[in-house]
Amino acid sequence: MAWIVLGFDGTDAEAAARRQAARERHLAVIAAMAADGRLSLGVPLFEPDGQVAGSLMVLSGDEPGALDAYLAEEPFAHQGVWTRVDSMPGRIPPLPYRPLPGPSGPPPAGRTHTVIVAMDGSDEGAPARRQAARPAHMARMQPAAAEGVLTLGCAVLDAPGGQMIGSVVVTAHATDAAARAFWEQDPYVQQDVWRDLRIWGTRIAPLPYRSLPGSGA
Repeated sequence: MAWIVLGFDGTDAEAAARRQAARERHLAVIAAMAADGRLSLGVPLFEPDGQVAGSLMVLSGDEPGALDAYLAEEPFAHQGVWTRVDSMPGRIPPLPYRPLPGPSGPPPAGRTHTVIVAMDGSDEGAPARRQAARPAHMARMQPAAAEGVLTLGCAVLDAPGGQMIGSVVVTAHATDAAARAFWEQDPYVQQDVWRDLRIWGTRIAPLPYRSLPGSGA
């Protein structure tokens, strides 16, 4: 079980200053969460012009109240940085992911990765299309994770433990064009599973992350 949290910053003139003022405390909170296994990944979301649009947080564990506890602790959520928060239950499939950057690594200088939030269609045939395409999609994700192209994949669920209705993926693509070219070859795109795709650039700060499911580390 996982929780996917998309927090979107304000667009007013003071938005960047609010993020900067809360950033040190935010990093302390998510570093502690990564160390104790409550956070699988936390990254900023960049617009094409490099401006910060918000953040993606993938929480791990199925403890009751985990989402509310995180939002109560997260400075971005209660210091006016995020003006909108979307949360969705999810599930991280076990794949041979490479280790995420550890706390001793250097911080990235710029964009290194891409985040895609891809939602399935809402029509009656959507679940069947996903099930039909899923074996080929997962077969493609196995080597992508092992090679370091797929940093994290997470299914979006309609309820905790429920049906898959979308995906959140983070890949090691430094441009939108490279990410789009990669996903254009995927069965979920070619077989009309994903119908609503949102894309942002990102970078991964070195934090004491635990191993992702299936990594074997």
